Amino acid sequence: MKKFLLSFIFLSLLFIVAKAQQPLFMQQAAISPDGQWVAFEFKGNIFKVSINGGQAMPLTITSDYNGYPIWSHDSKTIAFASDRYGNFDVFTMSANGGAATRLTYNSDKDIPYDFSKDDQKVLFGSNRHDIYSSVRFPGDSYWMKLYEVPSKGGRSLMINSAGTEYVHLNAAGDKIIYQDRKGYENPYRKHHTSAITRDIWVLDLKSNQYTKVSPFVGEDREPVWGSGDTFYYLSEQKGNQNLFKSSLANSNQVTQLTTFEKNPVRNLSRSNDGTLAFTQDGNIYTFKEGDQPKKLSFTIMADFATDQIKMVPVKGNATEIAVAPSGKEIAFVYRGEIFVTAVDGSTTKRITNTPYQERMVSFSPDGKKLLFSVENDNSWDVYEASLANPSEKYFYASTVIDTKPLIAFDKEEFQASYSPDGKKVAYLEERNILKVMDLDTKKTVTVLPAGLNYSYADGDQYFTWSPDSKYLLAQSNEGSGWFAPEVVLLKADGSGNRINLTESGFADNHPQWGMDGKMMYWATDKDGMKNLSRGSQSDIYAMFFDQDTWDKYQLSKEDFDLQKELSKKDSSSKADDKKEAKKSADKKETKPVEDLVLNLKNLDNRTERLTISSTDIGGVALSKDGEKLFYLAKYEKGYDLWVTMPRTHETKVLAKLGVDNGSLKMSDDGKNLFVLAGGNIMKVGVDDGKVSPIKIDANMELDALAERAYIFDHAWKQVKKKLFDPKLQGVDWDYYHTTYTKFLPYISNNYDYEVFLSEFLGELNASHTGGGYRAMSPNGDATAALGLLYDVTKGGEGLVVKDIIAGGPFDKAKTEMKVDMVIDKINGNAINGNIDWAIFLNHKAGDFTRIDFHNPKTKQTYSEIVKPIAGGVETNVLLYKRWTDTMEHLTDSLSGGKVGYVHVRAMNDPSFRVTFDKVLGKNINKDALIVDTRFNGGGWLHDDLVTFLGGKIYFTLRPQGNITTGGEPLNKWSKPSCVIMSEGNYSDAFMFPYAYKELGLGKLIGMPVAGTGTAVWWETQIDPSIYFGIPMIATYGAGETHATENHQLEPDVKVNNDYNKVLKGEDQQLEAAVKEMLKEVKK
Repeated sequence: MKKFLLSFIFLSLLFIVAKAQQPLFMQQAAISPDGQWVAFEFKGNIFKVSINGGQAMPLTITSDYNGYPIWSHDSKTIAFASDRYGNFDVFTMSANGGAATRLTYNSDKDIPYDFSKDDQKVLFGSNRHDIYSSVRFPGDSYWMKLYEVPSKGGRSLMINSAGTEYVHLNAAGDKIIYQDRKGYENPYRKHHTSAITRDIWVLDLKSNQYTKVSPFVGEDREPVWGSGDTFYYLSEQKGNQNLFKSSLANSNQVTQLTTFEKNPVRNLSRSNDGTLAFTQDGNIYTFKEGDQPKKLSFTIMADFATDQIKMVPVKGNATEIAVAPSGKEIAFVYRGEIFVTAVDGSTTKRITNTPYQERMVSFSPDGKKLLFSVENDNSWDVYEASLANPSEKYFYASTVIDTKPLIAFDKEEFQASYSPDGKKVAYLEERNILKVMDLDTKKTVTVLPAGLNYSYADGDQYFTWSPDSKYLLAQSNEGSGWFAPEVVLLKADGSGNRINLTESGFADNHPQWGMDGKMMYWATDKDGMKNLSRGSQSDIYAMFFDQDTWDKYQLSKEDFDLQKELSKKDSSSKADDKKEAKKSADKKETKPVEDLVLNLKNLDNRTERLTISSTDIGGVALSKDGEKLFYLAKYEKGYDLWVTMPRTHETKVLAKLGVDNGSLKMSDDGKNLFVLAGGNIMKVGVDDGKVSPIKIDANMELDALAERAYIFDHAWKQVKKKLFDPKLQGVDWDYYHTTYTKFLPYISNNYDYEVFLSEFLGELNASHTGGGYRAMSPNGDATAALGLLYDVTKGGEGLVVKDIIAGGPFDKAKTEMKVDMVIDKINGNAINGNIDWAIFLNHKAGDFTRIDFHNPKTKQTYSEIVKPIAGGVETNVLLYKRWTDTMEHLTDSLSGGKVGYVHVRAMNDPSFRVTFDKVLGKNINKDALIVDTRFNGGGWLHDDLVTFLGGKIYFTLRPQGNITTGGEPLNKWSKPSCVIMSEGNYSDAFMFPYAYKELGLGKLIGMPVAGTGTAVWWETQIDPSIYFGIPMIATYGAGETHATENHQLEPDVKVNNDYNKVLKGEDQQLEAAVKEMLKEVKK
């Protein structure tokens, strides 16, 4: 553990020294209009510093995140965003600090952009609903709608819903300049040139005319106004993102103002005297045209409580478990550390204490040692922890634990397991190579070489020892394709050939030895229903290596019981019986494990299905005598623990759990099962099904700074090992590791850490990268929804209803609510211009709520009681259904009923079933079909879709001589079709139109799609709120020598939806698709 200790001390010293240095990694720098101050976010709080440097002053001092500061035009007030109520709301405060005033109360994200010219209002972006007249895809999170709110508080009103970011008003107040957003991509991805990249636009607020003012096809961002019609912005048009200047008079004439060669310029702002401020390489700079950028030199004197090591409770959230041979203690992993707890819940002990990740834990056969994997400074290695005191039996009650590296070569080694005789250890090298080490000689042999398996997610490879320690069962993709692993038999000494035991075109997974090694059981999807986006229902099968055991297994219960009775020896007395039983028990305890004699001939004749029906199966365990099969299965909502008696096929629920999928372990004595699900550990009796939660009650010191440092190093290493391009896209990855390492001491929250990871991984210029932060606030604000769309552009008294959403609380027979009626009160609270009416719906989902409203024409008033729904349900379910209904209606009306429409929401099984249902249901008699894939984020469905849409009639059917429509294939579309796509297509939603075009199935209509055809592993970190992506598998078009990644897919008919038209109900892309299909129909 010395390496751990030294690294930990180094990290601690690094953080201590950092406090005495000039800070780095300031975010969201904003210069005051008077040019005297720069406000910025640092470690979750807002500071300001003189333009001349010196000591920065804190303006907020809270444990919440406070950021995105902007200045009023008189430089006296700062507006900012804070998550102190569970989401980002807009606040204002004096520029000298003090109490903050909350301005917005909606639980959607609100970020301030600018003040009105008279400073009476704050302009902000929000991912609330689109305007009611829009026919754009209802992806609220894609587009920030522009709102304004009185700077002293009141009702928020929408200014524009086009999707505007980094908005700034010009001096006259009649134009705004902004950057757009067209779909999903890591916002900190660098150097890509495609249709998804951001552009700069100007909106004339009087004429409502939109003008694109950035000519470059790559990233153009963060515009600010200069004098007159000039503007400044950040662009990658010369390589690294730098500062540029242009004008409305000639936006094609662009002047580069800064020339930083590496590390992008970010966070641009400008004062009235022309001084610009921005961040670059973690520092704040000021700049005036004609001069060189000037780095601000300053210090921060503040006590950051978030930097401190904290004691956190450990009461659950385990990610894996290992049951000791004694059955009296369980090792588990929590937040990258190893713990052992007593099964009775009396004591929990922490085994490891490092800033690294430890996982893949297992016990030695005698229970006195633990194997685990650790990713230290250099690589993954296997360590062994043992009880130092011979008199101590259990880890949970131990006093001293010895820990040493067991397998620590220059390769990556992990996922180790002792052989049953304790003499060898099997482990994975470089994730795909299975090796065995002799613990006495330290010699290793390879039993499954490189080139056969390709690990996707760490821990996805599987192997298990035979009881005699002579063989291993493992999964292998050799000759079976990526998604159909086989079960292979391997000799532990590395001799002989691999034997494919399953030889199936279906997936065969997680083999286990049973009945003292005389059979194996495993999961296979050969009988289950297929999930079209990969994954299927499974069954458990058994294969017998011993004919006699197989023969006995085939006996009926009656015959088996009779045979057992006949095989018993006669005894003359009860005493003799007891003696014989004791002898037998003693003999059993000392009986050596016999070498297996495996009969590998005609295995298919000794194979049978154990489960009675296919379903989603989790963990599996077989009793020692093979008479009971226990498994986690999902037949209803959640997984329950089931038991099947293979001899009689009797199947029943042993324990009703209703959990998400989990793992299942059986104690060595076969009396108890241990389930890990949702981070919780449960003990279940095999006879009575009694469920006993395993109590975990411990504490651990959490050094969040050291943890983030580890995750960063982990990401750096993972990219080296796993990125689809071994050359790392030509990026000097070590340089960027050094560059970004220096920022770590200055990051104390996961919002900034998300930016940090995304910036770092964004250097790769690859799709599916970047970091993410799952912010959790169980008690945060939650604005409920009434299933109504409103005119949110007008203030005053009441709230005008513009649409009643089908399926919402007011979509019922007995209601007086109609379009254009005005809501006056919510639960007796009047709606007016002085308050944000979202307050009245906070945490009201599912509660009886009184709505008072009136008809403005008749003045008739009404009062109705409804139950609001969650905002996410309204957005993701009801508004999506409203949109697809609208698209279907428009298609039908524009084509005169000749063309059908379907939207493929995601590349997954549920979406395909909807597609199949609509295409061969309501659209079966249409002459042509429009397949809309806009804003589809991907999955894995491309082949199923192109196969489904590529049907060619080879038979027609005539029952009793009658002519029928269509023919074989019955379950495919065989008429003309086209695909609508947009910049918002991603991943497999790129691969599908690519394949569709390659196969010549029809035309692509819409906008280009960035080349994002890679398969990604989104890896959750030891801090489970953090994740990052690694695109691991590249796709290549047939005959192509380059990957599809970063090669844009062009439409056959290019159509961009005009802002004004799409927001008013006109979908130009859909119209173009209808026209193309009507041409096909006429042929």
